Amino acid sequence: MNVVRKSKVILFILFVAASLFVSKTALSQEIKFDANQFTNGEGEELNYRILTPDYDTLRKYPLIVFLHGAGERGNDNRSQLKWGVMNFATDEMMSLHPAFVIAPQCPENQWWSNFDHDRSSNSLKLKPEPSKPMRLMIDLVDHLKANFPIDADRIYITGLSMGGMGTFDAIVRYPDMFAAAVPVCGGGDPSKASEIAHIPIWVFHGAEDPTVSPALSSKMVEALTSAGGHPGFTLYPEVGHFAWLMAYSDHLMIEWMFRQRK
Repeated sequence: MNVVRKSKVILFILFVAASLFVSKTALSQEIKFDANQFTNGEGEELNYRILTPDYDTLRKYPLIVFLHGAGERGNDNRSQLKWGVMNFATDEMMSLHPAFVIAPQCPENQWWSNFDHDRSSNSLKLKPEPSKPMRLMIDLVDHLKANFPIDADRIYITGLSMGGMGTFDAIVRYPDMFAAAVPVCGGGDPSKASEIAHIPIWVFHGAEDPTVSPALSSKMVEALTSAGGHPGFTLYPEVGHFAWLMAYSDHLMIEWMFRQRK
């Protein structure tokens, strides 16, 4: 076997080994999220996954609500783990920041948020009533607070794309529930900024996002600042819609989020 062919074989073996390691790691993290289904008093159901810390009854723990994007909608109770949320399930993260993490799954053809989107002005207007998945998600949070040692002063919400819009929707409708919010490549209703200016918010977006205009995020940041808020804003240059790849790997953001309390 010549040197070139031998090198190719070695590289192929290393690639396969690395792929197997990544797949095994992802599966291990997925297993950490228990599959559940929440049913409210009216018989309405919402699939969700929950990551449970190594908790005891002597203290309370933060809760992170993670809202997935439009592509992960369905009823398999698995797709919502595809992007972002796995970063909270690494051994390092669970050791440094033990927390409950829930990833509910929005059914097909439904939405976390309930906005009117005026495409001519590229603006969002919040409708009066929450969407059904949003309402069920809030009911789920209340259920978990009543049954697990969750610190009600440290409930955080984050989401990407459709979930980023859902994050803005949730904090406007339930401004006293969340200690911090991290909307990623989403958007909200700037006219509601004064109602959430007191909430610590860090907004992330890709500057070249072709799917969700970064202007939707920048308008929210401008409105929040004008209303007296102090939002963080990270606009990644030369990045499209996948801003969450960087956002959920940002250790500064993670440390910032876990410092926030109501």
